[in-house]
Amino acid sequence: MLSENIKTIRKSKGLSQQELAMKLNVVRQTISKWELGGSLR
Repeated sequence: MLSENIKTIRKSKGLSQQELAMKLNVVRQTISKWELGGSLR
């Protein structure tokens, strides 16, 4: 599932949700939603 992949890859790269959010130009809450299987827009 995409949500699991996002979390697994983020952790394997040693990134926090905040760090990934900054790289993707989104807010941290968006990463959290993605990882929980929320909105993927």
